[in-house]
Amino acid sequence: MSVQAILKEKGYSVVTAPREASVKEVCHLLHENHIGAVVVVDAENRIEGIFTERDVVAAISKRGVQCLDEPLGEVMWRNVFCCTRHTSITTLMDIMNTHKARHLPVEHNGRLAGIVSIGDAVRHHIKAIEYEAEYIRSYITG
Repeated sequence: MSVQAILKEKGYSVVTAPREASVKEVCHLLHENHIGAVVVVDAENRIEGIFTERDVVAAISKRGVQCLDEPLGEVMWRNVFCCTRHTSITTLMDIMNTHKARHLPVEHNGRLAGIVSIGDAVRHHIKAIEYEAEYIRSYITG
């Protein structure tokens, strides 16, 4: 099973923001959309960074509350770990575990094509295991 299966089920919509948006504006996006990450993109939908709940805490800790008025480009995570639609769920989980990333943007032809969370990956991994177990049960019982 691949990232494409996750995207087909959950959809391809991603909440994004430009690097010029204020940290405060993006915090509102996180809250209003009940999400943990916003992907920072340019005008052509190329991934420039990611901003997560963890980044809010880090920015306030390092810069104080005045960072809320700073542009997102000043505090976003630039070294974005991405995946593709063809990335397997196992590989996806390995990447997330290795880099302690809870969200991975999906990139296609250099542009944002979706986003997957650790919850998405775990949910689909469990489905695959359940399907395999059911298949084995059916095979054994004939």
